[in-house]
Amino acid sequence: MRASLVSSSARAATVLCAACRREARATLATRSPSSRAAATTTPRRALQTAATPPVQKTTTTPRRPTATQSRSSSTHPPAASTTSPPSPPSPSAIPTYYALFPETLPNGPPPTGKFPIDLRALRTEFLRLQAASHPDFHHSASQQPSPSPSETNNNNNTKSPARIRAEATSSLINAAYKTLSSPLLRAQYLLREQHGVDLEGDEAGAHTGAPDPELLMTVLEAREVMEEAETEADLEEVRVANEERIDESEQKLGEALEKGDVQGAKEEAVRLRYWVNIREGVRGWERGRPLVLQH
Repeated sequence: MRASLVSSSARAATVLCAACRREARATLATRSPSSRAAATTTPRRALQTAATPPVQKTTTTPRRPTATQSRSSSTHPPAASTTSPPSPPSPSAIPTYYALFPETLPNGPPPTGKFPIDLRALRTEFLRLQAASHPDFHHSASQQPSPSPSETNNNNNTKSPARIRAEATSSLINAAYKTLSSPLLRAQYLLREQHGVDLEGDEAGAHTGAPDPELLMTVLEAREVMEEAETEADLEEVRVANEERIDESEQKLGEALEKGDVQGAKEEAVRLRYWVNIREGVRGWERGRPLVLQH
């Protein structure tokens, strides 16, 4: 009984194995050639991937300079800058007398500005500028030793650059204030700087021509009165008449400069110079003192 069961089981196993084999063959026969190729190439790729090690990323670190490179770089300094140094200011950049007083004279000289000037405002601004640029405020900037007895005549050896600049600025401010506060000097300055007419130099006669005979007669009469005067009261009539002539001349001179009438300004500036000389003669009169009127 048992032997029959074993033999039948063996035959069944044999039948099942043969059936499985046939089923496998049929399945392989129905597959497409591409499927078989993919099935055969896939293991190969897997094998190649497994056999090839992964690529590692490499990072490069900066190389330190060698001792030879350091020595070569130290012996060859960097090239100097090719930028040229700033050029000194041109003469036209130097401020004019009017530019030194921007608060009192904001519009500048004629014809853009007016010829008359508020002398009180000019004085106030002048004092403020002088206080700011006075050389005594820069005496502590000198770091040079005391001069020897042989160098006492050379004051520049003991002056610092700051003090020298302060002295130059103070001198310029003084000259500008003196010129602008006087209508005659102001007019002469404008004619010289703006129009090239120098009424104070050696060639003044070439610009003015022969004096007006009526003008010369008036000057001679005033001179005669001053020479014959016994007291200052004898000069009062001359003084009053001369001040009226000065006021009239300053007004005409300002109008000519504001209109750009150079010829009219020159002629009026010559007249004003004579009237100012008479004023100075009256103010400086002393009994018995020789009278000198400069023209």
